[in-house]
Formats: sequence, C-alpha cells, structure tokens
Amino acid sequence: MDPSIFKAYDIRGLYPEQIDEDAAWKIGHGSAQFLRSLLQGYERGLESMQTLVVGRDMRSHSPSVAGALIKGITGSGANVIDIGMIDTPQAYFAINHLKTCGGIQVTASHNPSQYNGFKISGQLARPISGDTGLQEIKHIATSLRHTEAAGQGKVVQMDLAEPYKRHVRSFLDSNLKKLKIVIDASNGMAGKWVPIIFGDLDIDITKINFEHNGTFKHDPNPLVEANLAELKQAVLDKRADMGMCFDGDADRLVVVDEKGKTIGCDILTALLACEFLKKSPGSTIVYDLRSSRMVADEVKKAGGVPRRERVGHSYMKKTLKESKAVFGGELSGHFYYRDNFFADSGMITLVQVLNILSASDKPISEMVAPLLQYKSTGEVNFEVEDKKGMMDALAEKYADGKIDYLDGVTVQYKDWWFNCRPSNTEPLLRLIIEADDAATLNEKFSELKGMLGEPVDH
Repeated sequence: MDPSIFKAYDIRGLYPEQIDEDAAWKIGHGSAQFLRSLLQGYERGLESMQTLVVGRDMRSHSPSVAGALIKGITGSGANVIDIGMIDTPQAYFAINHLKTCGGIQVTASHNPSQYNGFKISGQLARPISGDTGLQEIKHIATSLRHTEAAGQGKVVQMDLAEPYKRHVRSFLDSNLKKLKIVIDASNGMAGKWVPIIFGDLDIDITKINFEHNGTFKHDPNPLVEANLAELKQAVLDKRADMGMCFDGDADRLVVVDEKGKTIGCDILTALLACEFLKKSPGSTIVYDLRSSRMVADEVKKAGGVPRRERVGHSYMKKTLKESKAVFGGELSGHFYYRDNFFADSGMITLVQVLNILSASDKPISEMVAPLLQYKSTGEVNFEVEDKKGMMDALAEKYADGKIDYLDGVTVQYKDWWFNCRPSNTEPLLRLIIEADDAATLNEKFSELKGMLGEPVDH
C-alpha cells in the first residue's frame, strides 16, 4: 500500500494505482480496529457501537472500493450499515442518527474522476484526521496481510433518505418564497440529493450537470472560477435569484449572485452569521483565519463573539463544539452548524441561503454589497522548498506588525494584513493579503512577491 495516500484530513489517491480493493480492505480493517479501540467500557457492550456506517459517492469504481472496504470492516469483527450512494454530510447524520462508533465515506471529493479515497469519522461524527487517528489507522493498515478469512461482522443495507430529508428541511423557515435558482451539481452527489430533499418545494430549480456517468463535465471544485462559467451563464439566462455550485461529494458549495458574480465564502459566512445571531443572540461564530476582517467586524456588530481558527475541518469542528458556536464558515466553502452535530453540510447551506432570500426584498447582490469594503488577493500559491525558513524570514521582515502563529504566520497592521501558511503535502506556501484599498494591496503584494517569487497554479 502506498503510504502517501494518507493525507492531513483524509485518505486519497489514484485508482487503481494507489487505491485499489486490496488497500480498501486493509483501510476498512484498520479503521474498524481503531474506532472500536476508542470506546469506553460500557459502550463496548452496545451492538450499535460495534458498527460502522459506510457510504459512497458516484465514481464508477466507488461500488467496488466500498465493497472491499466493507469486507475489511466485517473481517475485523465489526458490523456495517451500508447506506449506499450519499453525499458526505449524510454520513455524519447517519453516525449520529444510528448511534454507531463511526463511519467511512468512499469519496475523492473535488478530485478528478480517476481518484478515490476515504473520509473517516468517529463517534458523533468527530473527524479522524492526521493528528486524531489517521496515523494509527495507517500503521495498522500498512502492517496487515490481506486475508478474506477472519471476523464475523454482519452487513445491513439501509436507506436513510426520509430521516435525512426531515433533518435538512428542519432548518427551513416557514416563509419560503417562490424563488428561481440554478444548481450545478458538478456531476456529483448533489445531482442525486437535491431532487430528493428539495424536489417537492415550491421553488424553480434549473439543474446543471446532475447526471452520473463516471466523468465530470468540469472538475468538481467550485473554488476554481473557471468551473463556475456554465452556472453564471445559466443564472443570467434564467434571470435567477442566485446560483450554487457543489463539489463532488456535496459537502462544499459556492454561491453566485443574480448578476452572475461569485460571492466569496467569507462574505457568505458573515451574511449567514448575522441571521444566526438574530435567532441565537450573543453566540460564538467560528471562521478560518484566511477570512476577511469583515467577518469579525460583522459578528461583533450583530452582538456575537467571533472566534478565529486555523484552516481545516477537524480544527473548525473541534472549536465549534468547545465554544458551543451556533455556526462557522471556511473560505473553502465548508459551512458548519451547531444543530447539525457541529458538522458541515452543503444541503443545509442551501437551505440557509433560501431562508435569507425569502426573508428579504433585496436581491442577494445588494445584501452582500456592504460587506465588500476590503480588497484581497485571495489565496495564492508559491513554490518554496524551505517553507519554515521563508516563514521565519517573513516574520523577521514584518516584525513591527502584530504577529501570531496560529496557522503558518499571520502579520496584522492597521490598514492591511497577510497570512502565509504551508501546504501539508507539497512544497508550497499559501499567501493571502487583505488591505483597506487596492493601492495598498498591490504595493504589499509586490513586496511579498519579492521574497516569495512568482505565484504558481495549484
């Protein structure tokens, strides 16, 4: 098994070169061993706690990979509830709904069709990442010799469409307007679950790329602006109220306004946060440190408590839970909800945007306009071999600013700030700069490029 498939937050690689059925069997076996080892004494006697939920996405090899994964889990003696072809957030719902010791979603998320992988969650859908168990699973899985003989685990198939639909729809306000929206499912899981969850609502949905044929018309990554071109054109052609593009496993999305302009995910975080704070006054809102200063400004203005956190879903979920935050958002398009087990959900985010549009007479572009006071580069990548050395050099050069090391190095001044953080898997530094005006932004970007070199596409 190629050990490089174990990433910071999940397991991912090319099929069948890096991830095949043999690797899936070992990962299933190792995951079940690890997740059951976390149980408290009294939990060990509960059958549901000896059980893992397994779901999969729509990739052509996912059924075969999921089948081998399930055999590995049952080979360890654990049981499996197979919930079929689902969006990743449904796995988080299922773990809590069925009270299992954890679960695994077979997916490569936003990667192209030749990739596959596994997102592993523990009890209560706690994320299993590099520092909370993936290394232990890697150790177990890479030392196993594949054998079909072994444990006695059972497999049950279950369709959770109805309870999952009820859960997502519980976030919907009662004043829904007859809206016109466009959804690009990116040939991913939103293509199955948007019709199931929202098909009977009195809204007009134009569907783009809802088909599942093993390929993607465009890469299922909504953060890449080029992947939004078809959605933007359809929003303009249909004169829609807004558009949404989901990633492959439908845990992330990007929103486009009625003019076909992309709404930054930090802008959407601020917009949604203010709505949550009306219903839960004084609550904490968590946001990742790449987000605009405007997020903290708006949360404070709305009477909430802003909580800045490092990048990554495992950190975001942990902080949401610890601070009992009502809501959180990341620049990557993950949005987290207290009443969704502190987990992220693309479908619930769709509901929240419908709520905002229904509660206002303004188009979404006008709601967003007051939040666009700062100028930003967005996240830009630079190829740097000595990542730590470069971050130390940046901290030294900008030592007169307010510096912190929550994630990489962040330096803040009154009229601008930047964050520079390392990639977990590549020789890359990721830079984001925000300033009060375009002139300052351009000046500081040129200054930092003088140290970091020219940006690269990644």
